[in-house]
Amino acid sequence: MKTDNEKYNFQVTSATSLIQKLKENLPEFFSKDGRFDLEKLSNQLKEQNVDELRDGYQLSFIGKDYARRQVGERPTSVVVPNKEWNSNEGELSENLFFTGDNLEVLRHLQNAYSNSIDVIYIDPPYNTGSDEFAYPDTFEYTDDKLISMFGLDDDSLTRLKSIQGKASHSAWLTFMYPRLMLAKRLLSTEGVMFVSIDDNEAADLRLLMNDIFGEANFVMQISWRRTDNQPNIGRVAKVKEYILMYAKNISASNIGTVPLSTKALNEYRYSDDKGKFRRGILLDKTRGRFNYPLKTQSGKVINGPWKISKEDFKALEEKNLVYWTKSGLELPYKKTYLKDSNGVIPNDFWGIEVGTNQRASAELMSLMGKRYFAFPKPTSLIKQVLRLSANKDAVVMDFFAGSGTTADAVMQLNSEDGGHRKFIMVQQAEKTFEIDKESGKQVPTKGGRIAYKDGYLTVDQISRDRIYLAEKKINENTETVVGKSDNSFKHYSVIHPSKHALENIDDFDPKSINLFTNMVNSFSSESLSVSGGASGEQVIMATWLLQDGYSLNANITKIFFESYGAYNIEKS
Repeated sequence: MKTDNEKYNFQVTSATSLIQKLKENLPEFFSKDGRFDLEKLSNQLKEQNVDELRDGYQLSFIGKDYARRQVGERPTSVVVPNKEWNSNEGELSENLFFTGDNLEVLRHLQNAYSNSIDVIYIDPPYNTGSDEFAYPDTFEYTDDKLISMFGLDDDSLTRLKSIQGKASHSAWLTFMYPRLMLAKRLLSTEGVMFVSIDDNEAADLRLLMNDIFGEANFVMQISWRRTDNQPNIGRVAKVKEYILMYAKNISASNIGTVPLSTKALNEYRYSDDKGKFRRGILLDKTRGRFNYPLKTQSGKVINGPWKISKEDFKALEEKNLVYWTKSGLELPYKKTYLKDSNGVIPNDFWGIEVGTNQRASAELMSLMGKRYFAFPKPTSLIKQVLRLSANKDAVVMDFFAGSGTTADAVMQLNSEDGGHRKFIMVQQAEKTFEIDKESGKQVPTKGGRIAYKDGYLTVDQISRDRIYLAEKKINENTETVVGKSDNSFKHYSVIHPSKHALENIDDFDPKSINLFTNMVNSFSSESLSVSGGASGEQVIMATWLLQDGYSLNANITKIFFESYGAYNIEKS
């Protein structure tokens, strides 16, 4: 038995997603039978002196057609609310945490959250061949999977495997492509996306992001020194990673500033009745362009050359923004007050002052008591990323949530600057154990040994606990909190229905109340083997809300027409 979405996905091609976007934005180029009139488009482009046939280049990789097909597919899962959590700790929160495959979650969010996410930060697997969770950091497929994905014959399969290393670049690009495409659609017009990566896939990621976002929307590639110490292993010491920053529409994006460094703060060593200020000399013998006489406070006359015009100098004097030295040459300086500084324009190299992997591990150890992740990101790094979006009311998304650093950083930054940022986290229920083939018992994975021993069976449990503990820590430090922030979240699991649930849909008879009740109940948390106590009705409601374009924070009230109950939904 297949659902309607599964039947739809069966006929999806690599061009389906593109055709849908063209129909939305260029409906005038489609015929009555739904065919795209390329000749009509070509003629109009030529009329506007646009040569669409000009030579160019594009990123190609084995599996790109399959990845495009995934972009056009619809979700085949249901959204299960954690009723117990959502009606208690998360009741008033507008933050969201999804447990499940992030590709399915992104599909569910397309209607309700399209063009509404302001910042997306992800730290995806780096395709290095390691077996650390959350996602196994290697991309190898079985022969059967490769044949079904790429439509290969035996000879082509043999050739592919001969050129494919242990960590296939094509497989990694196939994994990333649909997720980045769907994520871009969620970004608001002013939205920006950040992706962490290392040397292994930095070049491929840059090409992939250019392909999806457009090269014109590239903002910068940040180099981040990730370690306090220089390792003495290997032929060279690798101490940095990268963060690629892209805008959805660079002309509409609003890039913020970052805080002054300690060195820059030390420059504000002068003060007057208006507070601390730093001084910048106005005389410049090599680059000064303006020559006019100025009388010092002792009566001496200096002719320049000056950095600014006589009119601009007079304006500074009227505002009491000129500082004259009292000895030597008696030179004028411009005052810049610390209270008026909104930070500095960010550059593309971030040193250890924004945190390192070691400091992130210590941070997690202090909060949770154990080192569950090998290379977590520090909250100070993510806060620096978030500051690059000037919007203090931003909706922030991370669909590789991992240890939950992004959510923690959002809450911390809100407490520091009085912002009201909201977060949407997604983390698959990656197991910290596997089943031993001989004994049939659970044994911890290499990366999940510590977490499994402490009772965490999946990574998302660690992430949610980290957010909960971070909330408590922020609330305890009340003297540092600028404004009351939303530091909890609503929790949902994205689950594929059981065969039994699908059969109930197939057997549904609207004339039979019992069959209807059985169908609804088959979608309950209990029937789907998920904790949280949600009824089948609540699961269906959450899934349909997203499908029909409503946020999960929509206001829902039940109304009755005699014995018939219905729901009134107001968009949030």
